[in-house]
Amino acid sequence: MDEETFVIVSDIIEYNFCPRFIYFMHCLDIPQHEEKRYKVRRGREIHKLRIKTNKEYLRKKLNVVRKELDVPLTSNKNNYKGLIDEILFFDDGTASPMDYKFTEYREKKFRTHKYQSVLYGELIRENYGVVVNRGYICYARSNNLVQEIEFTDKDLKDALDMVNEILKIIQTGFYPKKTRYKMKCVDCCYRNICV
Repeated sequence: MDEETFVIVSDIIEYNFCPRFIYFMHCLDIPQHEEKRYKVRRGREIHKLRIKTNKEYLRKKLNVVRKELDVPLTSNKNNYKGLIDEILFFDDGTASPMDYKFTEYREKKFRTHKYQSVLYGELIRENYGVVVNRGYICYARSNNLVQEIEFTDKDLKDALDMVNEILKIIQTGFYPKKTRYKMKCVDCCYRNICV
């Protein structure tokens, strides 16, 4: 395995939308120009604002005793890296990632949010040597509602399998099958070149 190639945790979102996103972005180096999308721009604005305001605020209801903001971490063991919005440290000695999403909460949690949180949790565990058994998502468009995600061993295995599939695409130039969900193709930035 090429030790210089790292998957970015946010690639999990693209991969779950359609595996070909990874091929077009990393193998052909065709940008998706996500900065032109309103939700992406607005989400980035919210992240910047979050960093400036309430820096010292600790979520006492969750028993948080300290936090770190915008923490870049790397897993040399599993060849991926990410920028964690917040790492929450609890009074019981455990820690969790907190990820902010510019989206509305739905009763069914997004699969991509779960796997992204699981990988962030593993980065925290590997780099800080603490137990990480859950993560949190803050849904900005639902009045900053915070939802907990419990982690299982199967979640971690599935997430690391996705990391390895993404690495295979990037390192070998493998052209994966497109998504089974044709409705995703309607709004896809690569629809004109995807065959």
